[in-house]
Amino acid sequence: FSYDEVKNLRKVQAQVNGLVSNPIASKVPAAVGASSSVAGVKNVLSALQDLESRLSDRISKVIDEKLEGMDDVVVELIRCKTDNETLKQKIVDLNKEVYQLKNELNSYKPVALGFYKKKEVYVWE
Repeated sequence: FSYDEVKNLRKVQAQVNGLVSNPIASKVPAAVGASSSVAGVKNVLSALQDLESRLSDRISKVIDEKLEGMDDVVVELIRCKTDNETLKQKIVDLNKEVYQLKNELNSYKPVALGFYKKKEVYVWE
């Protein structure tokens, strides 16, 4: 609040306290005091509304600035996640292939002079 607004608010507060503590006061000054108090209250209300709108504008501006790059980050995150899932599936497939090749390799038994003989392998697939 500005200094003038605080001064007006204190003046209105003093007038309201004066009217409440001094009920026998004349009606003419009360009407004049009431109109200035109404104007003071309107000033305070307009200042509060202006402050609220400025504050909400600033907050929304800061939030917009912070969230500006989030769309790109989310798209990149989704792309990385799908790539990760694809690579995991490739690893699973390669592990299966390694297992099959090891079984195939173990099915050969060395004979003499660098020759190998294939054992009978039962495949349960």
